[in-house]
Amino acid sequence: MKLVVVSAGLSVPSSTRLLADRLAAAVGRETEVQVEVVELRDLAVEIAHNFTNGFPGRKLAAALEAVAEADGLIAVTPVFTASYSGLFKSFFDVLDKEALVGKPVLVGATGGTARHSLVLEHALRPMFAYLRAVVVPTGVYAASEDWGAEGLEDRIERAAEELARLMSGLAATKPQKPDDLAVIPFAEQLARLSAP
Repeated sequence: MKLVVVSAGLSVPSSTRLLADRLAAAVGRETEVQVEVVELRDLAVEIAHNFTNGFPGRKLAAALEAVAEADGLIAVTPVFTASYSGLFKSFFDVLDKEALVGKPVLVGATGGTARHSLVLEHALRPMFAYLRAVVVPTGVYAASEDWGAEGLEDRIERAAEELARLMSGLAATKPQKPDDLAVIPFAEQLARLSAP
């Protein structure tokens, strides 16, 4: 299965990328995945050009295609002004509106203080719900004080397990023929995953 990681970290090294890498590694411990990382920092100019001319550059087109073809997605952003970064939002604005329909997504965010942890529920989850993705129940927020502290690794493992189970369940129920594109209701997906 193909897992695509979208990281909107701006600095090098980046705590956002660190969280994204830890989440991907945890998913890899749960199920066999091929991981591809999309660093939005490297695509900033092409994203801006896409808004002005309507066409993605070569690297942006490859990133958009990778996200559309993924079996699962990890999306991690730094928190700016109590929400996701503009670069993060811009990438998903240029993505085809059908690309995430029914796709399992694990959301994560990083910030300087735990006070911004609700960004997962008030910004990220609604955006991906609008795009009709299947967002795993556990989102992972990492404040500066969380690194090396008790609890972060448990949240990472729980979220990764949820994503791996959804990816495995949805891969097993993927339509076999291109003309059979019926969408499986989320409740049925969860019932299949929890069945023995």
